[in-house]
Amino acid sequence: MSLKTTLAASLIALAPALPAAAGDIAVEGAYARASSMMAQSGAAFMTLVNSGGADDRLIAAASDAADRVELHTHVSDANGVMQMIEVKEGFPVPAHGRHELRRGGDHVMLLGLTRSLTEGDSVHLTLTFEKAGTVEVEAPVEVVRQPMGGQMGARPAMGN
Repeated sequence: MSLKTTLAASLIALAPALPAAAGDIAVEGAYARASSMMAQSGAAFMTLVNSGGADDRLIAAASDAADRVELHTHVSDANGVMQMIEVKEGFPVPAHGRHELRRGGDHVMLLGLTRSLTEGDSVHLTLTFEKAGTVEVEAPVEVVRQPMGGQMGARPAMGN
């Protein structure tokens, strides 16, 4: 294999690990949780980073891996039972700040999966921000979150 071919293959393999960006918004550490073959839904997680001087907001998401994509969070009801709900107003990303999308909290929900999410595959996401516009993200599918540059520790594949 030539050096050029080896370099190209290496860059393709690393592409999902690279941050995606538009305007002042960068998306870091994106990944989707692996699902069973029978699963009808899945979820994606990441860190939204705003390096700009103005607040922004993630207002929508889309993916070819699902019929419908929504922004979700978990809330506790009056009995202390956790429920997942859609966040129609989206997620704020403060100026010079970050917003974590993680299991048990805010996340991108993939509804009506068009294929199973198998470890080693990737999910293409289009994230739409109020000010920065769209960011295209390749989220690797993982069963257990692997440490990525110290951003996140390993997490068991339980819950969303």
